Amino acid sequence: MEVEAKGFVRRVLLFKFKPETPPDHIEQLIKGYSNLVNLVESLKSWHMGKDVSIENLQEGFTHVFELTFESAEGIAEYMVHPAHLEFHELCWPHVEKLVVIDYKPTPFCNPN
Repeated sequence: MEVEAKGFVRRVLLFKFKPETPPDHIEQLIKGYSNLVNLVESLKSWHMGKDVSIENLQEGFTHVFELTFESAEGIAEYMVHPAHLEFHELCWPHVEKLVVIDYKPTPFCNPN
């Protein structure tokens, strides 16, 4: 049985950067991305990680980002926020492939 979560919404992004983008530039982009949590009020938390899978099922995606927003409306505010738009302009030319999933965390209750 699923119980719909109230409130916050998570955004998961999978990034595949272009091969010609130097690793140090990727690191600069990530630092700028992480700073959005300090600039966008509706963005409550920001986490990232780099692929370490041994299964080779990542289809070229190298980085995962997980952002938590106060609500679905908070994502809409984030999308048009000047800090996000500025980051997007800097980052997009270096992204080869992107997947974005927004979801409300939903606890799964296993009835006995």
